[in-house]
Amino acid sequence: MKEKLSLINLDVSRETIDNLNVYVDILRKWNTTINLVSKGSITDVWKRHILDSAQLFKFVTHDMEKWLDIGSGAGFPGLVIAILAKGRFTNLRVTLIESDKRKCVFLNEVVRELDLNVKILSKRIEDCPPHDADVISARALTQLENLLFYFTFHGSFNCKGLFLKGKKTINEMKSVKSIDMFQIKLGASEVDKTGYIVEVGKKEN
Repeated sequence: MKEKLSLINLDVSRETIDNLNVYVDILRKWNTTINLVSKGSITDVWKRHILDSAQLFKFVTHDMEKWLDIGSGAGFPGLVIAILAKGRFTNLRVTLIESDKRKCVFLNEVVRELDLNVKILSKRIEDCPPHDADVISARALTQLENLLFYFTFHGSFNCKGLFLKGKKTINEMKSVKSIDMFQIKLGASEVDKTGYIVEVGKKEN
C-alpha cells in the first residue's frame, strides 16, 4: 500500500504500512456487525478513509503534544494520525472523542492491537472539559460554525484546527457571524476533488 500513500506525497516505514493494514482488516471485520463506515466506501477504504485522513499528517510538528479528534467515529482522521505518528512523533498523544459506545469498543480494540498513544473518551463533545489542545481535527462532522465553537472551547491559544470538509464549505463560511475572530485558510483536498482542508487559527486580540 506504499504506492497509495505516495499519491499524497507521504513516505512511511514498512511497519507503518503494516499497522495501517491491521487497522483496515479490523475495520472490515467489525463493519459487518457495526455500521462504522458505509458499505459503499468500505470497498475503497484506502482512498475514501485512510488517504483522506492521512493528508493531515503533513501538519504534524515535533512541538505538538495534544491532538484532539472530535466525533471520531471509526477513527478518521485521528486514529490514522496516531498510527502515522507512532515512533516518529513520540510526544504526540491523540485523544478521540466519540459518543457511540460501540464505536469506542472498536477504537479501543485497534489502539490495543497496535499499542498506540491514544486516549478514547466515550462522551459527547459538549460534555468534555476544555482540553487545551495543540491541534483539533474533525472529518465531515458538522457545520463550520459548530466546529469553530469546539475549536474555541477545546483549543490552546496557539491551537490549529484541521477540518476535512465538503463542497458546502465556502457557503458555510459566509454564514459564520464570528468569522473575523479566526484566521482561516482553505486548502484543496488531495483526495476529494470537491473537498477542502480548512486550517484554522485564533486571531490575536
